[in-house]
Amino acid sequence: MVMEKIIFAWSGGKDSAMALYELKKNRDYEISALLTTITEDYSRISMHGVREILLEQQADSLGLPLEKIYITKKSSNEEYETKMRDTLIRYQSNGVFSVAFGDIFLEDLKKYREGNLLKIGMKGIFPVWKRNSFELANTFIDLGFKAVITCIDSKVLDKAFAGRNFDKQFLSELPPNVDPCGENGEFHSFVYEGPIFSKRILYEKGEVVLRDNRYYFCDLMPVENKLAVGANLP
Repeated sequence: MVMEKIIFAWSGGKDSAMALYELKKNRDYEISALLTTITEDYSRISMHGVREILLEQQADSLGLPLEKIYITKKSSNEEYETKMRDTLIRYQSNGVFSVAFGDIFLEDLKKYREGNLLKIGMKGIFPVWKRNSFELANTFIDLGFKAVITCIDSKVLDKAFAGRNFDKQFLSELPPNVDPCGENGEFHSFVYEGPIFSKRILYEKGEVVLRDNRYYFCDLMPVENKLAVGANLP
């Protein structure tokens, strides 16, 4: 059986991890690469604020090539869409005609992605689309995935949520208006261990800083050798 070649839009967070987990169970797809947007001014994953080196360690642990798209900190939609289009057209020449995403229920975002892909003759795949957020979050935890919260929106969550582990205690303390998967942008995460990883990503928690008078980011610093550095691992 010939497997369909796809590229996966990887954010480094829990929804991406669950979507990738589902794709890996499906023998219809061959994942050609992870595709991640990096804010070049900071060398960090856009929106999530995670250092580029930790992203690289994720890709290494996942055993997948990493394709980075660099955008400026003040990137416009036009800049983002142009760079994304140019990258995807390059993959088309290698037989890749589909892009997979970890979106759950945001209809406008799904239509936006599908519309841009249609312009270049590609299609979108959404492995966890319309899954119940609460069930998906608990399944993530029950499967043995581990993640840390890297960014929170201070309009809906207290600063204290930044840097916490994404576990059942975290879920139980979320305000009722916050989606358990943070699908509305309430929080973002970094996955450092799980069934699709060959090894744990080691890190130390740094300071929590406020950006744009709204978002709290918890800095994660890579740890090469936990014994030599004396890291406090979660």
